[in-house]
Amino acid sequence: MTAEHLQRFAAEVQGDDGMTTEEAQAAVDSTIREVKHLPALHRRVLHLEAFFRYLLGDLNPPLPFPSKVMHDMNAPLAHYYIYTGHNSYITGNQLSSDCSDVPIIESLKRGVRVIELDMWPNSTKDDIDVVHGGTLTAPVKLDKCLEAIRTYAFVASDYPVILTLEDHLTPDLQAKVAKLVTKTYGDKRIVVSTKPPKEFLDPTKSVKETDEIPVKTKTSEEDAWGEEISIHYKTQKSIDENEEDFQYEEETLKHIVEPEYKQLIAITAKKLHGGVKDWLHDDPLEAKRISLRETRLEKAIENHATDVIRFTQRNLLRVFPKGSRVDSSNYNPLIGWTHGAQMVAFNMQGHGRSLWLMQGLFRANGGCGYVKKPDFLLKNGPDGKLFDPKSKLPVKKTLKVKVYLGDGWHLDFKTTHFDIYSPPDFYVKIGIAGVQADSGMKKTKIIQDEWTPKWEEEFEFPLTVPELALLRLEVHEYDMTEKDDFGGQTCLPVSELRTGIRSVPLHDQKGNKYNSVKLLMRFEFV
Repeated sequence: MTAEHLQRFAAEVQGDDGMTTEEAQAAVDSTIREVKHLPALHRRVLHLEAFFRYLLGDLNPPLPFPSKVMHDMNAPLAHYYIYTGHNSYITGNQLSSDCSDVPIIESLKRGVRVIELDMWPNSTKDDIDVVHGGTLTAPVKLDKCLEAIRTYAFVASDYPVILTLEDHLTPDLQAKVAKLVTKTYGDKRIVVSTKPPKEFLDPTKSVKETDEIPVKTKTSEEDAWGEEISIHYKTQKSIDENEEDFQYEEETLKHIVEPEYKQLIAITAKKLHGGVKDWLHDDPLEAKRISLRETRLEKAIENHATDVIRFTQRNLLRVFPKGSRVDSSNYNPLIGWTHGAQMVAFNMQGHGRSLWLMQGLFRANGGCGYVKKPDFLLKNGPDGKLFDPKSKLPVKKTLKVKVYLGDGWHLDFKTTHFDIYSPPDFYVKIGIAGVQADSGMKKTKIIQDEWTPKWEEEFEFPLTVPELALLRLEVHEYDMTEKDDFGGQTCLPVSELRTGIRSVPLHDQKGNKYNSVKLLMRFEFV
């Protein structure tokens, strides 16, 4: 196969008519350098083995290559999903693990754009610790966290980092924070958001009054890979209008905050009065941000879904895990995304299917940490109505997926923990996470005793809202007597899938890409 043949293959089979002859020749040259002992005849063309290596290689990924920002990046902040962390400094569970700059660094390396720090006075009251207040977590110094952010903020993305500061400080320590932040970041693209320290607003109230009491409970994600993710719309009463369900940056900020500290705050909000519809009221003169616990979001959308979506067309909504997730597990992010929430805050140090969905969405748009929301979440439809995630919509397109084979476990056996002398019995779980009508999982047959299993199975997924759909892939090894072993996973944004035969790299439970484990698949839209 010459470079011209590869160019024709790209156009006719892969749906990529943009490959030039020069690019095709570069792909040929790069591929044959990996194949040893080639006769002279094959040093500028692909023979069968080399072509197969190209198909399974890094030059043939399922998402745009080379990776680059593709969305309009000049819209208001409210028009984007933003890769958001929760309690970004915690290394393990929420009650007794260490606080450190290490998970902050790891999050930034993955492209996370929102870092959360909880600031408290240290034991001598003259310096600032970052720690999960009211728990046994061991603190880390604020200046160490700020320096880590300065060093790693733009390693994975050139776009701004939003620093959310949960503030429990006295005014003199707030002034110290202002000086420290200004000195550390200078003119770097760091955006500060905070809320006032409640103990100075009302000394009779606990600083964590809106949090649920942490209770150790077993969650689905304590499993090796958790249970299936699905969206459940519970029938519940309306939110009590006198109940404090939201967290706000209060208007009284100006009365208690040092001027230098106040000037740092770029994203703020006012305390609103009344019921849910009043809280979600869109002020045409001023945009705002509110923070809402995951359980409160579920209640709010039961009776006020359109108000939530209308609010997020211009304003920022941050969703955070409920307090009982002491094991640092997460919730289904699609509940927030399908209702326009920009900042779905996650515990990035955990693992499980919810986190895989988060990682999957933010593989879009070059992995820059900002993904443009679909137009139907930013404006009313042609009929004047708002998008409703629960409505029955016609199928917009169908995704056809063929799973050919898997490869690489025998090379990555130390990482994947399979016995090199006992070939596994692999099968693939494949499905869609999206609006409720589109979501579901299917499964291939089990291929026994094969390091390179060949399935040759095709699946179809009718999609009513393809813009919000994520393709989920999991490989497991069948075990007759115990729980099936984990063999790899990935999650891909359907909106950016490249058609044709593609090499799909798999990741471990935490989202780290394996060196060699891949699936060979074909994608087609009809």
